[in-house]
Amino acid sequence: MNSMFLAVRALRPAPLLWSQVLFGLLFCALSCYCTSCPQQCQCTNYSGEAAVLCSASNLEEIPKDIPKDTMFLKLDANKITAVPNSTFRNLAHLQEIDLSKNAIEKIDSAAFKGMADGLRLLDLSGNHIQRIPKEALVNLNAMIRLSNNPWHCECTLQEVLEEVKLDPESVNEITCQTSVQEEYAGKPLLHILDSGINFCNMHQKTTDVAMFVTMFSWFTLVISYVVYYVRHNQEDTKKHLEYLKSLPSTRVPKETISTIL
Repeated sequence: MNSMFLAVRALRPAPLLWSQVLFGLLFCALSCYCTSCPQQCQCTNYSGEAAVLCSASNLEEIPKDIPKDTMFLKLDANKITAVPNSTFRNLAHLQEIDLSKNAIEKIDSAAFKGMADGLRLLDLSGNHIQRIPKEALVNLNAMIRLSNNPWHCECTLQEVLEEVKLDPESVNEITCQTSVQEEYAGKPLLHILDSGINFCNMHQKTTDVAMFVTMFSWFTLVISYVVYYVRHNQEDTKKHLEYLKSLPSTRVPKETISTIL
């Protein structure tokens, strides 16, 4: 009987062993949470270089649970439509972001805020981008691909191209689908700028013309009001004079009539 009791007792873990098991489970849970991989993505790590591969995964937005140690982020060939502000602010180790072949139409001005200087490549090619805020890209040191988008060529886009580091292999594929002047639609933007065209000067001229038209309209309105006011007063004066003349018992002095006229 005693031997059976001792055998059962031996099978029961000591209190210290249970605490160690619980601590191990908790540590594993926290580790898994901290290094979790976004759904529909694959996370790899070769020689300390962490990569998150989400290509062609039918994603409609950029995942929010990307591991903080990610260096290479592949989000190409999805259905992403926008890049909101501060999307990558906690990913200080990123070196390459591939957002090509999506349906991106909108990029917020602070979309890449907080990106480290280590970012080497940002691929935005093959999207639906027509306009992009200058502030979104000018502070990046990365090489940027903007080709194969339906760009609207105007001053802001010209300023962006002048201040960012463009990928030399795809720069000739940045084409104006529309433009502030229709004659440039369908032409490579770099060729247009190299020919001496300055969209910012066009913008200034357009602004000047609009201001001139506005001022002319106000001037015309003021003149019209003055003419109406003078004519209206003349009519009132004539009516008043006729009324005075019609009074039988009152003689109107010539001085008064001359003063009214």
